[in-house]
Amino acid sequence: MKKTTILHIIMCLVFPAIFNVCFFLISKAENRTATVWISYGFIHFAYLMFVCSPFFTRKGKSSSIFGRSVYAISTVYFIVVLTAGIIMMSIPAKNDVVTWVSQLVALGIYLVVLILHLIANEHTADAEEARQPQIDFIKSASSKVKLMVDSASDKQTNRKIGQVYDLISTSPIKTDSSAAQIESSVLSEIDLMRGHLDASENAAVVSCAQRIISQLNERNQLLKSSH
Repeated sequence: MKKTTILHIIMCLVFPAIFNVCFFLISKAENRTATVWISYGFIHFAYLMFVCSPFFTRKGKSSSIFGRSVYAISTVYFIVVLTAGIIMMSIPAKNDVVTWVSQLVALGIYLVVLILHLIANEHTADAEEARQPQIDFIKSASSKVKLMVDSASDKQTNRKIGQVYDLISTSPIKTDSSAAQIESSVLSEIDLMRGHLDASENAAVVSCAQRIISQLNERNQLLKSSH
């Protein structure tokens, strides 16, 4: 087990350890009514939900953002339950129903807000995953061609490479499966153009650039008609 994991576990145990020591030292056995034990149980449950918040967060690019929001919801719930619990322990209600109802209402609100938030996070994460391949193609293609701009030994070749870069940069980011084969071919042609450029084969570079331009125009037209 990693040292950081052990330290994290110890940190999580600090509150229940201190709380329980104080609870059993301060409260007298004869005063520990059902109301007190109900509050005691809900306080520990709320803390457990707070500690387990990281496990509710879906792993992904925005997991840190999702995690902070889930933490915030669980923290508010824990503070509310802890405050209400301490008050109820200090002034035990004669009717246990009051304690049950107040704690269950707080729990119900917490779970509804948490679940709605987790559903929203799932939708956001799904959208990000679906969009990532769309971003990757333009990002990958443009970054590769950008390195070739003005690298050729003659102006005509550089101009053609510049045309390729301009077309990629202005091409729509959004894509779909129908354009996947063309995009794969474009990336292969870009790699091939890079090889010809390194070998100073300007005519071959221009030929590759022209094919890339044709394929990009085909892709863009396909996407335009499909949307």
